[in-house]
Amino acid sequence: MTYERRVVTRRDDDPATVPGTSTNQVVERTQVTPSGGEMIRRVVVLIFGIIQVFIGLRIVLLLLNAREGNDLVAFILNVSQVFVTPFIGIFRVDALHSSGSILDIAAIAALVGWTILEAIVLWAVNVMRREPA
Repeated sequence: MTYERRVVTRRDDDPATVPGTSTNQVVERTQVTPSGGEMIRRVVVLIFGIIQVFIGLRIVLLLLNAREGNDLVAFILNVSQVFVTPFIGIFRVDALHSSGSILDIAAIAALVGWTILEAIVLWAVNVMRREPA
């Protein structure tokens, strides 16, 4: 991100020039870039955000009884399964079934678990990137 500040000074006190025609212009440009710690924080948020989106889509697709034969649905379910697997078996029931719809309890636990893990990682990154005031 670049910020630009212009300062214009008019010299109307010089009798040899027409008033309002003589100007001095100073241009200051400042380039602002995120620090290394900020970039790490952004990458962490992006990675965990992608994980959370896949798990959220899994919950919605199973609730809406999406056809698992569809390539897109199968892709989302297969990718999200990797992130849900560590949370299977935490509760006595991993899924509730009703007329084809499935409420994936393990996926809800995974969504909460990954969100808590994200908060912990962000806390650690923020501790490491403290900058002097």
